[in-house]
Amino acid sequence: MLGKLARQHDPNVLVGFDHADDAGVYQIAPELALVQTVDFFTPIVDDPYTFGQIAATNALSDVYAMGGRPLTSLAMVCFPEKGDLEILERILAGGLSKMMEAGCTVVGGHSIRDDETKFGYSVTGVIHPQRVLANAGAMPDDKLLLTKALGTGVISTAIKRGTAQAAWIEAAVGSMTTLNKTAAAVLVSGIRRAGLRPAAQTGASGPTWVVHAMTDVTGFGLIGHAREMALASSVGLRLFAGRVPLLEGAFECVRAGCIPGGLKANREFAECMVGYEDGISDEVKTLLFDPQTAGGLLIAVAAEGADALRQALIAAGVGAVEIGEVVAGSKPLIFVAL
Repeated sequence: MLGKLARQHDPNVLVGFDHADDAGVYQIAPELALVQTVDFFTPIVDDPYTFGQIAATNALSDVYAMGGRPLTSLAMVCFPEKGDLEILERILAGGLSKMMEAGCTVVGGHSIRDDETKFGYSVTGVIHPQRVLANAGAMPDDKLLLTKALGTGVISTAIKRGTAQAAWIEAAVGSMTTLNKTAAAVLVSGIRRAGLRPAAQTGASGPTWVVHAMTDVTGFGLIGHAREMALASSVGLRLFAGRVPLLEGAFECVRAGCIPGGLKANREFAECMVGYEDGISDEVKTLLFDPQTAGGLLIAVAAEGADALRQALIAAGVGAVEIGEVVAGSKPLIFVAL
């Protein structure tokens, strides 16, 4: 809808909404820009504290996906007029715990009465204008890395239906409450750009890499966000189904029919741009469209530094996997091989 309105022309906008990027970036000084994002949603788990943690992790992720550092946040709350305020307190406490972990200060917020609980944050971060990592810029021969397993959407649906096993819930909640802070810090610490030194805090020499594009995998699923990257970069993508990491229980949830509405919408919208090699199961095809909450980073990195980045991420405790590669523009836009 924004695209239908009058265009604003501001040279300080480095990243707007033109390419469905994760956050907006606005330059305020020669070496400083703001990263701004907002995200909120209804509860996806029963425990209020955990829900608050997930909402905060999800909102913070968009800043990390641009290569930025979260600085401040504003809480957004929709809560029933006669709701138990102790529940709201636990939601806010859970969110605050993740904001504190991120080093992001909660400076206020806004609340309204609503029959359905909703919670999230508007987050502002900072970044060097020449270090912005948009979803545009991926180049042929780049390798694609993914830092979290898929499956939170189908497992969350199983949780709502009361059919999720404890191990599945633990794995999904663990993923949804893990900040992308470490992954982003590792990536930025060794990133190599023309005229800029790697942003390593220690100043010590080490491996470097060239990252051309990055996004986080959230509500539109892996295919949806990969599609945005491919279109913004005018390239094609080749994914390898057997390499895509999946959360424990994700297959079982699909087989049991725990398919969220968002997954169906994602598939209806984007599958027309996807081709499959024979032999890929429908369960895997389905999970490629699974809407993720607080999902991982999808990184397009130049081939010569891809393994160094992957190993650095793994050494830092981030489960990075090479799941595909960038190819010259082609039809279909995304091809999924075995």
